[in-house]
Amino acid sequence: MAMMVEEKDDIHYEGNLTSRLMKYIMRYPKPMIFSLLLVLAVIGVELFRPTLIADAIDNHIEGYNIPYAVVDESEEATLFRDTYLIKGGSSDQYAQLVLYEDVYYYFDTLTSQESNVLYELSSNTFTPVKCDGKSIEIVEKNLTFTGEALSVPELKQLRSSDLNGIVRIAVIYGVLMILGMVASVMQTWTLQKTGQQIIYEIRQELYDHVHALPLRFFDTHPAGRIVTRITNDVESLHDMYANILVRLFRSCVKIIGLAVVMLMLDWKLALYSFVMLPVILILTYYFRTVSRKLYRVVRTKISTLNTFLSENISGMRLIQIFAREQKKYEEFEERSHDLYKAYVREIMNFATFRPLIYLVSQIALVIVLFKGSNYVILQTISIGTMYIFINYINSFFEPIQDLAEQFSTLQNAFASAEKIFTLLDEKNTIVETENAYRKQDIQGKIEFKNVWFAYEGDDYVLRDVSFVIEPGKTVAFVGATGAGKSSILNLIGRYYDIQKGQILIDDVDIKEWSIEALRGFIGQVQQDVFIFTGDIKSNIRLLNEEISDEKVSESAKYVNAAYFIENLPNQYDEAVSERGSTLSAGQRQLLSFARTLAFDPKILVMDEATANIDTETELLIQEALEKMMDGRTTIMVAHRLSTIQHADNIIVMHKGKVREMGTHQELLAQDGIYRKLYELQLYTV
Repeated sequence: MAMMVEEKDDIHYEGNLTSRLMKYIMRYPKPMIFSLLLVLAVIGVELFRPTLIADAIDNHIEGYNIPYAVVDESEEATLFRDTYLIKGGSSDQYAQLVLYEDVYYYFDTLTSQESNVLYELSSNTFTPVKCDGKSIEIVEKNLTFTGEALSVPELKQLRSSDLNGIVRIAVIYGVLMILGMVASVMQTWTLQKTGQQIIYEIRQELYDHVHALPLRFFDTHPAGRIVTRITNDVESLHDMYANILVRLFRSCVKIIGLAVVMLMLDWKLALYSFVMLPVILILTYYFRTVSRKLYRVVRTKISTLNTFLSENISGMRLIQIFAREQKKYEEFEERSHDLYKAYVREIMNFATFRPLIYLVSQIALVIVLFKGSNYVILQTISIGTMYIFINYINSFFEPIQDLAEQFSTLQNAFASAEKIFTLLDEKNTIVETENAYRKQDIQGKIEFKNVWFAYEGDDYVLRDVSFVIEPGKTVAFVGATGAGKSSILNLIGRYYDIQKGQILIDDVDIKEWSIEALRGFIGQVQQDVFIFTGDIKSNIRLLNEEISDEKVSESAKYVNAAYFIENLPNQYDEAVSERGSTLSAGQRQLLSFARTLAFDPKILVMDEATANIDTETELLIQEALEKMMDGRTTIMVAHRLSTIQHADNIIVMHKGKVREMGTHQELLAQDGIYRKLYELQLYTV
């Protein structure tokens, strides 16, 4: 048999990985589109919130000097000193506040020109002509302005519109927060559910595909590695489908949205904000390249460790028998340390990148603060606009950092996807022809015509083998270990394909048969019986609901397995552990006989079926075997010649070839290989 191959770190998937991953998303267009719309809603809320605060700062907190228009009585107007005022309105007469040395002074009966002059003056540092804390006199552009200091109650009354405006903005801000939260919750729920559905499909597809692969694949691939593909690697894709792809979309849209708004507010300051973008792009490209390589190594090391654990836990009895615990611990420590080092390299790469991105973002913030402060002093932009830029600059680099982190997780998913799709692309070499031959019943004739077979290359284990087994006859194969006996049994069920020659069932080449139909006619009892976790009944039925409880019980009684089953506390519902460790070897073998009989095969194949049976148990099943073989074509492989002396024909194999053929007595008379084997066993008993 071929040796297990080591998994390499440099596996590269040859196909288009992205398009193949996207095919699974395209199966769920509605929830994905709905999620993207919710993302746009959340981003819209995030972009709009700073403008609300900027409006509160510019128009209601710092905008105390915005002129008040004197108007007629109105619900929107503020009544102050028997005059109705609307802040920022239009009229022939205006009133205005001016702040000097922490005291607010009120100016009224201003013309439009006087209001504009006073507004420009109040926006800068000025020196009044006279000020005693109760009144103030200002002269500017040959205009004289006289104002009266306001008390705190009067100031509250006059600025009630500002207070109302701040409350209104706070309410809008709160509503937006709630809407954003609801949209975010709905998006998360939709994505998580869709992601789980996709992962479920991939896991089912993988498991179904693994079942369809030929035994040759399992000869060269450890079980632990296959388990890693179906569990760890598939789960690594969950974050990609449930979070990463939409977060990538969100980050990209948010970056574009922030850039557009910043350019619209002040393109010069926006360009200063973007000055560090080339550095960010270079760091991100380098990080993405390195992280993908590191993730490949991590996934490979995880697979190697799982393979080691699966093999050694299964062989724990042997390890303890030979007292190899310390040696196996050292081997495990070596593989575990390799995985640890791979994780450390991955963490170091990530730990270096994030602080660098943060440093670059802070440099950009310093640039914005420096230039923005100059613009505020020069009155090019308002304090509110400056606030928006500071808020946006932090928000601008945050999605860039998220993009890098998402790329990191995406590389992990891609590394797992490469291994998953490599497994899915494994071809099943045992393929059916179109219109494969199906039949409800067969006679059971088996014929080998000049069959050559090798597990690997030209290392043939069967060489020009030919024989015919007539329906209902019992044929036994004997020979030394490695003679090719078990290989013949594997070929009858087409678990492997031959290189030369033909194998026929009822004169039809097995390559023309439907695989399901062919194997449905064959019942195989192996030396190493595998018992699944479950109960006695499920291990006989093997999830075939067409086999009734009565059939299960009847089969067990037929092979004399009922004698121990009915003594169990729960009888056929008795729980059995993995590999049937709570049962003796003989009991497991009897269960396998009952299992085979329950499926009522036309061809019975027994590979050392009684090798693990004690003498007492063997006597119990001899009668059952005779009943089972009655009317069935039976093929037996046994080292104990006493168990096959009744066979209609005995075929002696030696180095992959048929050397002798005949009944027990005929072969003894030939004085050949069979007689030597018989005498050797006779004298060693």
